[in-house]
Order: sequence, then structure tokens, then C-alpha cells
Amino acid sequence: MSAYEPTHEYETVTVLRRDNAARVELNRPQTMNAWDKQFGHDLLAAVRAVADDPDVRAVEIGGAGRGFSSGADLKAGFDPRPDGHPDVQTVLRERYHPIILAIRRMEKPVVAAVNGAAVGIGCSLALACDLIVAARSAYFLLAFVNIGLVPDGGSSVFVPARIGFTRAIEMAMLGERVDAEQALAWGLINRVVDDDRLEGEVATLMERLAAGPTRSYAGAKRQLNARVFAGIEAQLELEAEIQQQQAATTDFVEGVVAFAEKRPAVFEGR
Repeated sequence: MSAYEPTHEYETVTVLRRDNAARVELNRPQTMNAWDKQFGHDLLAAVRAVADDPDVRAVEIGGAGRGFSSGADLKAGFDPRPDGHPDVQTVLRERYHPIILAIRRMEKPVVAAVNGAAVGIGCSLALACDLIVAARSAYFLLAFVNIGLVPDGGSSVFVPARIGFTRAIEMAMLGERVDAEQALAWGLINRVVDDDRLEGEVATLMERLAAGPTRSYAGAKRQLNARVFAGIEAQLELEAEIQQQQAATTDFVEGVVAFAEKRPAVFEGR
């Protein structure tokens, strides 16, 4: 089995190729691959590049370093709206939603290789993929509630579609880690392997998918998208609208300040 070779290095994302398989590697390891403005631009460009490449027949998305993605980079701050509140709605609409939709509409299988934490929008990214393989030490966390926000990046679609309302509302409201073994038992992900076997397990799966009936995979994906994710665009818009409302609350301000100060947030429900 040949090794992955870099084909394009963006500032925060690297695209690598191995025969007919591509790996989109999230490459901000110093921040646990947290999302800032440049990262959003780079990831969208990378996803579109592999989607449009006819020689790529299967795509892997993975994280460099110790984790998959720790979610939004709160230290990078937010662009303000005219009313002074953070403009999260524009970021979601223009930067993050196109990434999620490009993965779902890509006419080839996409595998998430989750090597550690998948948090917030990082969790949404993993769940947007077709198949999810996780290291045993990995975990999944809808951390939005912990800073007074709501699930976004499509997670209000992907989580209930995979595991139902009961567990989705638990993840959304309690904001607790779901470790890889629990995620597998719930049906949130497809496979769990020992940490030192993740790379080999994903490589074997990618080799199989890249040599498989690509048009068949694409057709099955279209069927399931139509059945399970028929209203995804409207739901993404709803997520953005509600998230913008939350960004104007004092609870959100407290959540972000508490996060920066590494202390429990004191929410007042306002």
C-alpha cells in the first residue's frame, strides 16, 4: 500500500493523495484544529478540490496532531454586526454551510478518521461524513450549550438522524462527552479501533472504497440524502438564525468569558 503524498498545502489544511484516495487533513495542530476564518476558507477549497477531481474516488477527512477538531476558535473572536453583537450567522451561511453541503453532495464516499476530540463544529464535520471510524480514545461533544449556544454545522440534523431524538437532546442539552465506545453502541459512528490501529484500519477501508463501484456509492448516497436529509438546507438556515439570536444573549458572553478564564459559567437565562 503506497503512502499518502501531499498535492496541495493550504495555510491550515493539507490535501494528500494515495492512488485514487485523497486525505483532507485539518492542519492547525497547535489549536487542536480549531476553526478560524482562514481554516474555513481553506477547508472549503480543499473539499471542493477533491470533490471536483475525477481521479479521486474516495475521500478521508482527518486531523493532524492529537485531535480531530476542537471546534470554533473562540480566541480568534468574531466579526461584529452593526448592532455590536458577534456575526455568527454570516460565518455559518457563507463559510461553514458550504463545507457541510459539499460533503453531503460529493458523489463519492467520505470517511471521517477521528483520532481524538471532535467538538462543536468539529463534531458536526465528522457527522457530515458518510462513514466514521474513531480511535478508542476519541470522543464526540456538542459543546455549544456550555457557552450558551445551540448545535450548528448540521448537527441538529445529523445527530437525530443517526441516533434519534432521545440521545440527540441529551447531547444538545447536557453538553457531555460521548466516548468512542458509547458512540458506537448508540450508532453515532461506524467503527472503533485501538489508537495505534486507526491509520491502518482507515487505509484499508479507503483502499476498498477507492477501488469500488464509485457510481453505485454515489447513487446510494443520493438516495439516503433524499430520504434522511431532504430538508438540510432549511435546517442549516434555522440553525444560523437561532445561533445568531443566542449570540446576542448575556449567557453567551458569560460562556465565552468563562471559557477564556477556565472557570464554570454562571448562566442567568438572559
